Amino acid sequence: MRRTLTRLALAAALAATALAVAGIVARPHAAPSEEPVPVGQPVDVLADRVARAQQHLRDVPGDWTGWAGLGAAYLEQARVTADPALYPQAEQAARESLKLRHDGNGDALVVLGALANARHDFGAARDRARAALRIDEADADAYGVLADALTQLGDAKGATAAVQRMLDTRPGLAAYARASYDLELRGRIPEAAALMRRALDDAADPHDAAFCHTQLGDLAFGRGDLTTAGDEYASGLAADPASVAAQRGRARVRAAEGDLTGAIADYADLTARLPGPSYLLEYAELLTAAGHPAQAKEQLSLAGNAQRLFTANGGRDELATAALALAEGRPADAVAAARAEWSRRRHPDVADMLAWSLHAAGHDAEALTYARRAVSGGAHPATYAYHLGLINLAQGNRSAARAELRRALDTNPYFSPVDGPAARRALSGLGGAR
Repeated sequence: MRRTLTRLALAAALAATALAVAGIVARPHAAPSEEPVPVGQPVDVLADRVARAQQHLRDVPGDWTGWAGLGAAYLEQARVTADPALYPQAEQAARESLKLRHDGNGDALVVLGALANARHDFGAARDRARAALRIDEADADAYGVLADALTQLGDAKGATAAVQRMLDTRPGLAAYARASYDLELRGRIPEAAALMRRALDDAADPHDAAFCHTQLGDLAFGRGDLTTAGDEYASGLAADPASVAAQRGRARVRAAEGDLTGAIADYADLTARLPGPSYLLEYAELLTAAGHPAQAKEQLSLAGNAQRLFTANGGRDELATAALALAEGRPADAVAAARAEWSRRRHPDVADMLAWSLHAAGHDAEALTYARRAVSGGAHPATYAYHLGLINLAQGNRSAARAELRRALDTNPYFSPVDGPAARRALSGLGGAR
């Protein structure tokens, strides 16, 4: 499965936001200082952008568009630095904009909506986007925020409609990338890749190009095509050597090819630069596969700290909480967290996490319902298939288990350095050795 947590805790990650990446971050049209961020030095340039926006507002404190632009700049800085402590500053700036101009201020509403998505308050993001669209029904950025929110809330039909309106209103990288993900969630991978290539054609700067190459790499990795995935990640790093997401992709390919030393080195570097919960959990899994349990435990501890920081700054992500609980051997806590997330949103990733948590807690009959729900929308990545296979096996459904385990390994035999070998062992025990 591609980016289960990286998308959300990408976000977040993930503790910035996976929903706001590269050119996909919603920015008010009048935001100041929107020059591209030079490759290799994004954090310093973004800090400078924020500083100049602050100086502009000291000179012209009544510029409501400038306050909205400052809020967007804080969000971008939070994404790049994985520092959710910037979220309250983004919110304060956007609310100052609304204080100066309450009526007709779609710019501030879009920033608040993007912030709500970053915090995983998808209901609030949806409402902010709709409010912005009542001001301007042709606001492409608002449609982007709306599409992100509805996608995560599990409103597939509504999300597709929002993406289509964004495509109709302002076709380009941000719209094509969202459309690609919409297709991926319906299992239409070749079409998703084609749209992402179209997004790449519209990439305006190295960061956008790196983003598109990385998404193409993720799509290729998800179908077990290591050659294409490796080439795309290499192209992403060539475009932007500072791209953490592309480096993460390269690490996954290295691990799949048996180069655990290289993969671990990549994860050590990228988690030092962007210590989001999802990356730290992946690093811990890799360390476990490599036989370093003590170091894996350290990364889990750091992931817990990162998750608490995200929560302390207004974020909520029970999906990451559940994943962390499972990694630490606390299945009951994982079930509670996954149930809480499912009560808020009906995304396939949440259904899959709830199913896997229930399985770990020994509640396989209920787990099977959610595992089936995860694949009901059309997406059936290797991780979903593996979970569905083992849950069927626990229920005594050997034929269904064999089919799903085969599917997982046929889809992507490298989907996990820990679960991949486990899938092969389980399939062998069922008489279906590969």
